[in-house]
Amino acid sequence: MPKISELTAPPSLELFSELVELLQDAVKSGAAIGWTEPPSTKEARNYWTEVLEAVGRGERLLFVATDNLVGAGAIQLAVSTRAATRHRAEVQKLMVHSQFRRRGIGRALLAALEAAAVDRGVSLLLVDLPSGSAAEQMCRRSGFRLVGQVPGFTRSASGSFDPVSIYYRQLAPAAG
Repeated sequence: MPKISELTAPPSLELFSELVELLQDAVKSGAAIGWTEPPSTKEARNYWTEVLEAVGRGERLLFVATDNLVGAGAIQLAVSTRAATRHRAEVQKLMVHSQFRRRGIGRALLAALEAAAVDRGVSLLLVDLPSGSAAEQMCRRSGFRLVGQVPGFTRSASGSFDPVSIYYRQLAPAAG
């Protein structure tokens, strides 16, 4: 099983390159994570730079799965810095490299993210997922509950407008 780590500082150049490749592979293999076609290397680098800046500002958590220094997967948690909403966060951009799928990496990334969320006082997670996707099934098995569907929420690579399912999960508060 790949190693799951929270990135709290800029990664090595090698890992940064692996994240770029991971993003491109995920989009190329159909992950609905905001692109209709794989981003160019420059676009992917810019994306990860923005994510890492948000990590540095405390607005986002980033977990990466690596297998012998190869980027196998990643997941993010967008956290709120406002007092009234610090108890909730949004799970974003779960991606697993096509070479590593069906090995439990997505579930392991989600479990690491949930544990870190509880440690930070987050008690409510939200996520939107393509309706009918494998990610939706994984989240259901992980205890997320369906709020509902939004038709035409996202545009697919084929140009169609597809529905998204909105889920939540209440987490047990950290002990102490």
